[in-house]
This record gives sequence, C-alpha cells and structure tokens, in this order.
Amino acid sequence: MSTQIPFLSFDYMHQQVKSEIQAAFNEVFESNLFILGNKVKLFEESYAKFNKANYCIGVGNGLDALIISLRALDIGVGDEVIVPSNTYIASLLAISAVGATPVLVEPRIDTYNINPNLIEAAITKKTKAILPVHLYGQACEMDTILLLAKKYNLFIVEDNAQAQGASFNGIQTGAFGNINGTSFYPGKNLGALGDAGAITTNDEKLYKKGFSLRNYGSQKKYYNKVKGYNSRLDEIQAAFLSVKLMYLNEWNEKRREIANLYFSLLKNTPEIILPKIAEGATSVFHLFVIRTNKRDKLQTYLAEKGIGTVIHYPVPPHLQEAYKEFGYKKGDFPIAEEIANTCLSLPIYPGLTEEKIKFTCLTIKFFFNSEIVF
Repeated sequence: MSTQIPFLSFDYMHQQVKSEIQAAFNEVFESNLFILGNKVKLFEESYAKFNKANYCIGVGNGLDALIISLRALDIGVGDEVIVPSNTYIASLLAISAVGATPVLVEPRIDTYNINPNLIEAAITKKTKAILPVHLYGQACEMDTILLLAKKYNLFIVEDNAQAQGASFNGIQTGAFGNINGTSFYPGKNLGALGDAGAITTNDEKLYKKGFSLRNYGSQKKYYNKVKGYNSRLDEIQAAFLSVKLMYLNEWNEKRREIANLYFSLLKNTPEIILPKIAEGATSVFHLFVIRTNKRDKLQTYLAEKGIGTVIHYPVPPHLQEAYKEFGYKKGDFPIAEEIANTCLSLPIYPGLTEEKIKFTCLTIKFFFNSEIVF
C-alpha cells in the first residue's frame, strides 16, 4: 500500500518559504560570493540572538560543531566526557574524534533524556565535560547538570541538534553550556537544504578559538596558528537558514499542537507508553516517540495502512560495532536497550493535518483493539 501519511514531509514548510528561498538563492548567485560572506555573518548574528547567546559560528554540519566545540575546550586524549547512553552515535563520534573517551550514563525511561541523578557516579579524575543531548526536542534537566559541572569544575557542551527553541526553566537550549553544537540537517526543526551546523557560546575566547578552528585554524588568511578544519557554513545554506529561522517559532508551535493532539487521542491506550515532559522543561517535539512491547508488529501494521514511522534508534551506541573496543555487551545499559527495543517515532511536522493525526491514532487503537474514545 502506498504511504498516505509519510513520516516526514517538507511540503507545507517549503511552500510557505518557496519564494523567499528562491530570492535568497538568486541574491547569493548574483553576488558571486559563496564562502564566509555577509549571508553567513547575518545568519550567525540572527541565530545567536534566537538562542540568546552572544556568539554563533556557522560550520559544515552538526558533528563538526561538536568536534570543534570540544577542541575549543582543549579536550583530548586521556580525557573523559559524559554522554547519554541512548543518544545518536554522532554525540559519541565527536568525543572520539578529539581523542577523548565517551562515558555513558543512562537516561530516564520516561523523558528519554540523560538522568541527572546518575551523572555524579560517573565522574572521575579524568572527566572534563558533560555533553547533555536534548533528545527528541526536549530540554534536559539542566539545573542539576549545571550544579554538578560547577561542583566538579567541568565544562558543559550541549548537543542541541534536535531542540532548537526548547527551554528549561525559561532558559533556551544552546545557551547553557560553555560552548554548544547544533545541526541543520534537513530533517531538523530548523533544517538547511543540505548539510549545515552551528556552534553557540557566550564566551568570547571560545568563540575566537572555534572561529579559527572551522577555517583551517586561521583567523587571517594564510596564517594558521593551530591545526584546524575545513568546516564552513556556505553562503547559500546560510541564506536559506536565515529565511527559515523567521518561521521556526511558528513551526515549533505547530509541532507542539500536533504532540498535544497525540497525547489527547492516545492517552486511553494502555498498551503504549507516551513520552513525559520533565518539570521545568519544554519540548519542540523534533520527534514524537511512543513505546510498546509490540513495536515491530505495530510498525508493520501502520505501514500496511499507509502510515510512515521510524525507529530512533534501533541499536544503542554501546552495542554498535564501531565501539566494540569498549567490550560492552547486552545488558550493560538496560534502559538504553529498553528504549531501543520499544520506541517508535510517529509522524510529526508542520502541515500534518488533524484528520491524518486522528487516522494514525485510530489505526494504533485498532491494532491494540483498545477502546476508541475520541
């Protein structure tokens, strides 16, 4: 059966910004300036303001944003960085890329974010930073994390790739850490039309280091003080992102409306577990993730009915072959494994209609033969 309800669709958003995106492309095309020009500078200023941060550095992608952030803090060989055990592997890859060791800490089973009460036990003399990941769009419980960082003199590097616009206790994600990375991969809440990423910080010294590292370790052309990277946000993507940034709050609100409808329509389905929002946290619902012990069968059933879903993520990092050198085995991080084995992401994106949301929920209830109460 053809997919009636895709897991993700850009149609609504792209139609809304089409003329502005085309105008932005034409402007860059006519300028003949494609690398580190005014469009990048303007977007960096706008995104810093959006995050209520002092500085922003546009880079090539979200992984580079985290790598450069860690490098700016001089984190490297012999250092440890605490990271959630259920995150996407990119969070760990950034730590590995600078030569440091990722130390996994389990998430809360209900919010899916790192459990701040388990972090302290993982801190050693080698620990240099905590890398909280605002997973699925919900802000981590940053109050406890900030207190621990202060107590043990640790850096905080936020992975804000999925939570652009979320907040905890009124403070926006991307502004808590010493330096933070985000991704503008097309599927993100703020997505480019290709790969792109950014770093945010309130620290001028870290800004200058990151600014240099993204461009071959150079602040002045042909003069290289450190070994850097070629990871620059290009003019065209910056121009596109500047257009889409103006709509981000509106699009995030539409995601919240869809999530609220899911919560309302699925609350009487005992066979599934709905996500929980932590006290003080907000979510921009990059994903809407339910859990059920019948996940695989449910996914197949929904696909047969034309409803697209995705599993984020079927294999937790500690069981990935890429990290086999650590010798982890099944059972080492049971909460991450439980989430990986039971989670299912439902369609959520601006433009998803109430009719399609209701059809999705009705189909889920039919699968479980639950009482249908709408």
